Amino acid sequence: MKRGQYVCLVCGFNMIGFHPDRCPFCGAGKEGFITAEECSARYKVVATPVGEKVTRLNSHPPLGIEHAAYRIETRTGACWIDCPSSFDSSLKRAETIFFTHHHFLGASNLYRELFAAEVHIHRDDSVHHICRSFTFDRTFKENFVHHGIGAYPVDGHTPGFTFYIFEDVLFVCDYVFLDGNGMKYNPFGPCLPGDPGPKERDPQEEICQELNRTLK
Repeated sequence: MKRGQYVCLVCGFNMIGFHPDRCPFCGAGKEGFITAEECSARYKVVATPVGEKVTRLNSHPPLGIEHAAYRIETRTGACWIDCPSSFDSSLKRAETIFFTHHHFLGASNLYRELFAAEVHIHRDDSVHHICRSFTFDRTFKENFVHHGIGAYPVDGHTPGFTFYIFEDVLFVCDYVFLDGNGMKYNPFGPCLPGDPGPKERDPQEEICQELNRTLK
């Protein structure tokens, strides 16, 4: 760890090379920060099988509101969707880290160095100010497929929010929340143009409805 790096215990955001008074993501005070070295000593990353080729990665014990990351075993190597907030050097190598959006970049700089991995994110999210200390090897704007993993930018929650699909698994991070027998979209994100009136269609809501139909 060449530069000072701090982790917010409230949300798991990693601050690289600076120690602000407040977390740039959640606003928590710096009394709730620990160094990345302390974080690695206190938190390990636990792998939980989701399917034959997909494993969920979470910090243990839970690290604030950190979101899960996922490891996908493709025929040509392992890839991650999103990244744990805690750096655990015992994890198996991944060749590429794909981000759904810029809110939870985790310790991707440290895993990128450890694995010699590439980090990919949508171009519109890569320019957000909280990304300034992170390195992205590739930014994209359009749909693509990488070793069987399909990427589909949909914006909404963030300008460059991207869904990923691998075989029968859909990765949406926190774009939607479970709501009874269905789902509702994440209300925290950029405002849509204009205030939706009673006859206007909300594109995020349409995506959620389509997801509900797909997953039933």
